[in-house]
Amino acid sequence: MEGAPLYNDLAEGPEGGRAFWERADDEVRLRLAHWPGPKQAKATVLLFPGRTEYVEKYGRAARDLAEIGYHTLCIDWRGQGLSERLASDPALGHVGRFSDFQHDVRAMVRAAERLGLPRPFVLLSHSMGGCIALRALHNGLDVPAAMFSGPMWGIALPAMARVFATALVYALHGLGMGHRYMVGTKGETYVLKAPFEDNQLTTDADMWAYMRRQSRAHPELTLSGPSITWLREAIHECRSLVRMPAPGKPAHVFLGGHERIVDPRPIHDLMGRWPDGRLTVVPGAEHEIMMETPQTRAAFFQAADTLFSAHI
Repeated sequence: MEGAPLYNDLAEGPEGGRAFWERADDEVRLRLAHWPGPKQAKATVLLFPGRTEYVEKYGRAARDLAEIGYHTLCIDWRGQGLSERLASDPALGHVGRFSDFQHDVRAMVRAAERLGLPRPFVLLSHSMGGCIALRALHNGLDVPAAMFSGPMWGIALPAMARVFATALVYALHGLGMGHRYMVGTKGETYVLKAPFEDNQLTTDADMWAYMRRQSRAHPELTLSGPSITWLREAIHECRSLVRMPAPGKPAHVFLGGHERIVDPRPIHDLMGRWPDGRLTVVPGAEHEIMMETPQTRAAFFQAADTLFSAHI
């Protein structure tokens, strides 16, 4: 596999981390990163990031996972990180169809197999990655268990705004404006424009600084607002997924008690009818559980280890 850049000094991941280029079924070029765990590893975590994210952001998470016995394979989804961008404006978060992300999932599994990473593969996802992960589980992704952080099974909007935004998105998409920024968003990176106080991602100042250092050092990794088509596709995919029965896999979801980016209601609904599912709400936590306080991060990774160890 052809090597790709990995800024492991900024990622602060385990030593020996490497990145690779991989082609999806439809020839989109993707970047993946592997961080090794111990020689006698329990499993390999397939880590699905959220919208706007990139592999370096999960270096510390990979370090935490290595300490409890896991290898980590992470991906830059199409249209973000160093994977192939899909719009003329590289800062625009765009995808033609949400189903296209399943090409990336298949490429990720192929890469894990070619690299000879320890089996079984287990699934850990955040935000938009949780939406992609849920669809992958319905598609038969071969993992024994799934861990979710703030999964995007709905997008947080006030009730009236939700109706208006949905109608507006479909109308603008129909008018051929799908490659434009959604109304109210701009070509700016959130962690560089927002103050730490009352930000929607984390209550931990050190993790906030970690994200800002990466974004400043390598702005080419970052992403800004979503396209109209991205939002249309996201709304459609979330609605489709939450109407389906829960997949037949054990799962555990962590959700911030002060979640303001994804809609908590579909999460509560789906986990309430997931036969082998568990929901943990962390009081006061924001959206990014794996970027939260040390206590919250430790609880999350311990819960992931408990879940995975029971099913591998």
